Amino acid sequence: MKKTVLVIALALGVTGAFAQDLTSKKGEPMLPEANDWAISMNADPIFQFVGNAFSGATTTNSAPAVNWMNGEHTIIGKKFIDEKTAYRALVRIGFTSQSSKAMVAQADVTAAVYPAAPAMVEDKMAMKNTNIGIGVGKEWRRGKTRLQGYYGADLMIWLSSSATKYTYGNALSATAGHQIGVSGNTNDFGSNLSTDSYGNAARTTTSKSGMTFGFGVRGFIGAEYFIFPKIAVGAEYGWGLGFQSSGKGKSSTESLGTGANGAEVGTIETITSGSSKFGIDTDLNQNTIFGFHGSNTGTTSLRVTFHF
Repeated sequence: MKKTVLVIALALGVTGAFAQDLTSKKGEPMLPEANDWAISMNADPIFQFVGNAFSGATTTNSAPAVNWMNGEHTIIGKKFIDEKTAYRALVRIGFTSQSSKAMVAQADVTAAVYPAAPAMVEDKMAMKNTNIGIGVGKEWRRGKTRLQGYYGADLMIWLSSSATKYTYGNALSATAGHQIGVSGNTNDFGSNLSTDSYGNAARTTTSKSGMTFGFGVRGFIGAEYFIFPKIAVGAEYGWGLGFQSSGKGKSSTESLGTGANGAEVGTIETITSGSSKFGIDTDLNQNTIFGFHGSNTGTTSLRVTFHF
């Protein structure tokens, strides 16, 4: 009888230990529940910080940064239907507009006499970029302890484009001092100085990339360990296929050349060819397939996921 009671007590104690392992000392559940939301981010900076703190290294141990889930700056979120099933969302919506200005000497003017400042004009550059990526997926989970396995699939689409425009303070003409590259008619934008198809010095006025559109399907499998209530560290691996197509781009340059009427300023438009790619591969080579999902997800980096 005593042995029976002891065995029952031991069994209940072990069961209680496992049950207690899934809640904190305050009674908080360790694992995700129905209607929970979650967001994932790269955990590499956290482990680097902790590792440096205990390594005894003399290098400065900077505070860990909060990184995106991959190199393409994609946000990954989840919505749990129940404790074993979740919908996933991958989102990147980016619009960038930036301008740059440079003061250059005004062309074809009388040189300033000390201490007067030289006459100046302004060159301008305006650049716009668009990067949009949207993905949806579903995730199924397994496991009854802090260690949870999961698997599922994602469907993704993305598009991107860019455009740059240059405006010059000095007009281009055959007048002395107004040719490209002479003193007073240079600029600080670097790559916009070129040569046209006739061998004349040229400067870029506009540059537009073709619109890039792509889509992909990816299966994944991963594992997480809940180190704190609703906070898990894990890794994910995947395999998928993707297709991406880029349209033709266009750039315009202005130059001074010899036309039918002698020296004249002309604008030449150049068309760049489009491209496309298709691939089936693992996450390790994902960047060659998926244009927005990136190559770091599920490869060499760990992730930390917060549930709330």
